[in-house]
Amino acid sequence: MKSILRFIKSIFFKNRFFGAGALLAILFVMGFYVPFLYYAGLFLLILFALLTLVDLFVLYRPKQPLEIRRIMTEKLSNGDENPVELYLTSRYAFRTDIDVIDEIPHQFQKRDVRFELTAEPGGTRVIQYKLRPVKRGEYGFGAVNAYVSSPLGLIARRIRIEAEKTVPVYPSFIQMRKYEFLAISNKLTMYGVKKIRRLGNNTEFEKIKDYVQGDDIRTINWKATAKKNSLMVNQYIDERAQPVYNIIDMGRSMQMPFNGLSLLDYSINASLVLSNTALHKFDKAGIVTFSHKTDAFLAADRKTDQINKIMELLYKQQTGYLESNFEALYITLRRRVNQRSLVLLYTNFESLSSVRRQLPYLRKIAEKHLLCVILFVNTELRALLDRPADTAEKIYEKTVAEKFDFEKRQIVKELAAYGIYSLLTEPEQLTVNTINRYLAFKAQGLI
Repeated sequence: MKSILRFIKSIFFKNRFFGAGALLAILFVMGFYVPFLYYAGLFLLILFALLTLVDLFVLYRPKQPLEIRRIMTEKLSNGDENPVELYLTSRYAFRTDIDVIDEIPHQFQKRDVRFELTAEPGGTRVIQYKLRPVKRGEYGFGAVNAYVSSPLGLIARRIRIEAEKTVPVYPSFIQMRKYEFLAISNKLTMYGVKKIRRLGNNTEFEKIKDYVQGDDIRTINWKATAKKNSLMVNQYIDERAQPVYNIIDMGRSMQMPFNGLSLLDYSINASLVLSNTALHKFDKAGIVTFSHKTDAFLAADRKTDQINKIMELLYKQQTGYLESNFEALYITLRRRVNQRSLVLLYTNFESLSSVRRQLPYLRKIAEKHLLCVILFVNTELRALLDRPADTAEKIYEKTVAEKFDFEKRQIVKELAAYGIYSLLTEPEQLTVNTINRYLAFKAQGLI
């Protein structure tokens, strides 16, 4: 009954044309029995026709009644909320009700990007909304459609503004800029990045300078002091230009989605942010992607255009559904990476047997490089573990979930037994936890 009432209300109040037409039809039907209603209906019909013609005239008289512009960035950031603005300017001399529908890319699978607003004569309205892409690639925006009605509301004029535009979706450069700004302003702790006290003495000599109060007396250069007859000290700086490689497994195990984003895209976003952080720490950043073979290799460097090269390389990567070949990865690193490097390997082992099959290659990589294997917590399993088991089916599901969770923790112990570092993290916390691990390695003097 409520749905019927809502339908009647929408007919009579939201669309005055059909509401008036329905009212006239009722009067004419009743006019066969009550003559007065017939003449009343006839009069209303003439009045309704005149008002419709007036409404039609005032709506269609201007040739360019609306100006609509879509303002957005030249590229979208994957996994982030990207702002979009529609600027609407009315050229009508009276107040209008406008229904705006923006044709967004089909990848979003949204059909409700619709806005109802009122525009004053000659006024401008701004519509703001956000889009969150979850896949890289090209996204095509279509036209902007507006349905305008006058205060009479009998007719709506459709106005189509051609605003076709193709926009690429890149790895999360919004995250990259956010962490870059926080690093510059020393506010990384706001997002969970920890300040880690330096434990090692991983420094290199820079120059000899005059002693000033506050310098460490242990750095006094006695030979230079004797020659110059005044205190001279050695000045050191943190060791720089250490190669940092983000290696991304693009096999089928990385296609698992969490919160709409696959593990592969989480890894790509984190790799971009970490590469930018490494460059700001004066280290070299490089990228390797592999599945059944090595797909892409970008040598570690710290040139000014390195971050742009990394972004373009990550943008072009296509996902694969084959078994990952760790032997091919080891051969690539042995042949093309000669200097000891920090190797951050983003992969996803779900069972102990799967990691044991690849362990010989991981151990060989760890012999020449500082290897850290980054694994993902299955957050859906965690939800099962936290859920109370009050039926036999739920008890069985919880038991299986505990088995998989236990195996994940056993994988970490298995890697540690062979001197391989690992990081087990939730997908949403991947970027922060990876930066923390990189900073910890630097603080401990391991790279």
